[in-house]
Amino acid sequence: MLKKLAENFPAVVVSGARQVGKSTLVKHVFGQEADYVLFDSIMSAENARREPDLFLNSHPNYPLILDEIQYAPELVSAIKRRIDREKKPRMYILTGSQQWAVMKNISDSLAGRAVFVDLDGFCLHETVLKRQPSWVERFLNNSQEFISSEKTRLDLNHTLNETIWRGFLPEATMLPLEVIKKFHDAYMLTYIERDARLFADISDWHLFGRFVRLVAALSAQEINYSQIGRELGLSPQTARSWLMILKATFQWFEIYPYSRNTIKRLSKKPKGYFADTGIICSAHEIMSPNSLSVNPLWGAIFETAVVNEIRKHLSMMGMRYGMYHWRTLRGAEVDVLIERNGIFYPIEIKAASNPARHDTSGITAFRKTYPKLKISPGLVICPCERFYRISENDYALPWDTA
Repeated sequence: MLKKLAENFPAVVVSGARQVGKSTLVKHVFGQEADYVLFDSIMSAENARREPDLFLNSHPNYPLILDEIQYAPELVSAIKRRIDREKKPRMYILTGSQQWAVMKNISDSLAGRAVFVDLDGFCLHETVLKRQPSWVERFLNNSQEFISSEKTRLDLNHTLNETIWRGFLPEATMLPLEVIKKFHDAYMLTYIERDARLFADISDWHLFGRFVRLVAALSAQEINYSQIGRELGLSPQTARSWLMILKATFQWFEIYPYSRNTIKRLSKKPKGYFADTGIICSAHEIMSPNSLSVNPLWGAIFETAVVNEIRKHLSMMGMRYGMYHWRTLRGAEVDVLIERNGIFYPIEIKAASNPARHDTSGITAFRKTYPKLKISPGLVICPCERFYRISENDYALPWDTA
């Protein structure tokens, strides 16, 4: 897909968190044919920042890969001028680890000239090199056909606990088990010292590190800025601002509440999720896979893994969709609602291996609240061993279904 996009646009911009494989991907796709420059620090980008046109003159061959472009934002205007002058595809491949700031400037400056691609960590299919439509795609394409079809499970390289404990950053899926904790610790240190510092002026970086650890513990919960602030002695405004830094650097994402004209009182708060379960485990000193399932955060971490998995597959499908959560103030909730072509697909996530009818109560409440909506059969994603019916309209589905 990346090569095809480059053949039709002057610039392709690949964004994503640190260590998700942006550099590896663009070098693999464009290989020896591309000129390559890595801006891995402010110092190495100094010449490009001081004399952007002169720098581009010294790299006349296309395609030109400019890796970690956020360190040399002055290049963007010069790139725009060249694109407008030469008007041909496959000129620039840019990568960056920020969603806003520099990357927003690129988006604004290169509007109509560039296509943007966000890269995530691995999904389960990618960890085992499985090339086939995921259960997410099959479920959304035809839920009734999916329910009646034969299902297989992925032959994962690790156990459930170890898979989630390692997380889904490409390197973490392959390193020896004994060095995973050190990898994640180094990742967070580098993230705070480089990516977050580049993005924001924060006076107390030790406090920001504590903030990251606290937010990791709040993954899969509704966001309460006042609560976060009270825990650390921050104002709600500062908590909101710091959370925006995590979003801007691809460490955090949110799904928003679904609401429609109804007499029921509904929660209007988004739910937030950390982007990688391995980072959550490291931040909270969960030292081994065996200790994960007895940790108080187990349910939230499992939900985080599944929501990330769904989000990645939706992104790879390249479709327009709505992804929400739903919750009444009395506590009825559906973890994930996907809206596609006017149909709603309800999904509950349970860390238990044997879910039962009562685990579908939120989906039932949603159906009763919105009787006129088109609602598909519901799924309860869980670490169970097989697919089976739980209620009249809902089914348990193993989390590692192919």
